[in-house]
Amino acid sequence: MSEVRIAVEQRTEFGKGAARRTRRAGKIPAVLYGHGADPKHLSLPSVEFARAIRENGHNAVLTLDVAGADSELALTKTITSHPIKGYIEHVDLLLVKRGEKVTVAVPVVLAGDAGPGSLVSQETTEVEVEAEALHIPEQLELSIAGAEVGTQLHASDIQLPSGVTLQSDPETLIVNVTEAAASMAEEPAAEGEAAEGEAAEA
Repeated sequence: MSEVRIAVEQRTEFGKGAARRTRRAGKIPAVLYGHGADPKHLSLPSVEFARAIRENGHNAVLTLDVAGADSELALTKTITSHPIKGYIEHVDLLLVKRGEKVTVAVPVVLAGDAGPGSLVSQETTEVEVEAEALHIPEQLELSIAGAEVGTQLHASDIQLPSGVTLQSDPETLIVNVTEAAASMAEEPAAEGEAAEGEAAEA
């Protein structure tokens, strides 16, 4: 997992009006908390933060260069976006230390192709794992190569990197392989043939 450095500022104004002013200035209101310390109210640069999340995922470790204070490491805990316009309204950050283990949700991606005549349904797209803050995997790979109809793969079937342990229920269903339905294209053809037969009889 990449470590991203972002320059941030401490906020001294709070409330909806102050938050709107922060966003108009091209920044995102944020709160940093954890380790029993008092929450810190910050403003993040919108463009840099959005790029960090887009390129490194929500589990990117952020090095926050706080003006007038020491740098701190943080993970993104919650991102609140506007329900219609989509821009980021607020961010909650979790303070972490080097060497500390954290529990995070990591995306599961499928690799390979299942056997012929099968339909693959991914029932769960991410699982929770515990990992060192600076060594969180960006994604976890689950192979479905050659999987036959009737195959079910669970969280326990995911091969985890060294130092990463599964926190989700091992029996969580990730993939269900079923028999592919007959092609919908065949049905109109069959209907057309029946219609032609009826016309011929008439």
